[in-house]
Amino acid sequence: MKLFFEFDHHNTSYRQETLAGLTTFLTMAYIMVVNPSILAVAGIPKDAQVTATILAAMIGCLMMAFWAKRPFAIAPYMGENAFIAFVVVKGMGYSWQIALGAVFWAGLVFILLTLLKVRSWLAESIPISLKASFAVGIGLFLTFIGLNETGLVVLGVAGAPVRLGNIAQSSVLLAAGGFLLTVVLMARKVNGALLYGIVATTTGSVLLGLTKLPTSLVSLPPSLEPIFLKLDIAGTLQPGVFPVVLVIFMMAFLDTIGTLIGLSMRADLLDANGNLPEIERPMLADAVATTLAPLLGTTTTGAYIESAAGIAAGGRTGFTALVVAVLFGLSLFFAPLFTMVPGYAAGIALVVIGALMIQSVTRLDFDDLTELMPAFLTISLMIFTFNIGVGMTVGLFSYPLIKLCTGRAREVSGGMWVLAALSLTFFVFMPKG
Repeated sequence: MKLFFEFDHHNTSYRQETLAGLTTFLTMAYIMVVNPSILAVAGIPKDAQVTATILAAMIGCLMMAFWAKRPFAIAPYMGENAFIAFVVVKGMGYSWQIALGAVFWAGLVFILLTLLKVRSWLAESIPISLKASFAVGIGLFLTFIGLNETGLVVLGVAGAPVRLGNIAQSSVLLAAGGFLLTVVLMARKVNGALLYGIVATTTGSVLLGLTKLPTSLVSLPPSLEPIFLKLDIAGTLQPGVFPVVLVIFMMAFLDTIGTLIGLSMRADLLDANGNLPEIERPMLADAVATTLAPLLGTTTTGAYIESAAGIAAGGRTGFTALVVAVLFGLSLFFAPLFTMVPGYAAGIALVVIGALMIQSVTRLDFDDLTELMPAFLTISLMIFTFNIGVGMTVGLFSYPLIKLCTGRAREVSGGMWVLAALSLTFFVFMPKG
């Protein structure tokens, strides 16, 4: 195992990788509850969706572990699941079976473009300023989510986009204490500081009566039969479904590139040119997982930004992803135990990770507005639209446009022009709703 995952090369150990995997898992365990709840709006049986979500995550993480050998966890994407449920099914009137068929086609396109190395070519054509902005934007995006989870910031209130939460509330004070503990432990170079912060906050929540212990630690997984292989591939051949396939493809494509680059920058896995060596491997793992997901009965999968938690805890190899896969497998039977972690316990980890990821801001060129403004738009719109894909799309489109208008079009690579065209297509075909 040590030789296969190249522990010595990455200066890591079983303990460090295991702690990293456990930390990543705890920060993303919410997907086992949230994804089925969102897709239930589309009429997908919730109990069966729990099993599908866990299996899709487990398969994706195993692919990332053994094929890509990267510390990135894969699970059904947030954002894409909401798009399927609220826009495609509820808004456009398609059945969830057709929606899953559209996801399947998008996955096949992913695999084809990855095998042809088109995705890696496009990823490597992105300038370092935009790559850095992906990391910074994702970091602030995580911070935004984390602050909301802790209750310190409240989203979607009347008269203002956000406001200060009730700082006298027990859960907010507990989260603040957990945050302080985590920062102190990290400052003192304690391995597993993020995990200890999550566990300590969860324990405090139980002791204060804010979180109830599960009545049973073990449960049998719900049957997958109601949704397994129920996708409607033939139904996706009608012309009106093409924009749906295109938007699903673009959303997942952009999310994956941004997440892989942002996480790799944080893990110091990029080469001197700002590229991730053998990026085709994690991309293929993602593509195969996305194609298998609708067969199981769930939506698009991809590398999770919460993987940054494990990376911050020291995860550097695929063994981290393997640990996450094993924990997802165990959660099929021990879901009550893993899902008892309150949102504000995971939220403190996301805030800390956000602080670590914005360090990439030092790689921005503040003296060249043609480099700075696209990066600024990327970061700002990721946060203020609450959508990573939208921020990236605007950045990828504005970069060559600004270069062209300032007479510096020769500085733009061919791949960036392709990405700009795809970004424009994304907004043209994006269904409204």
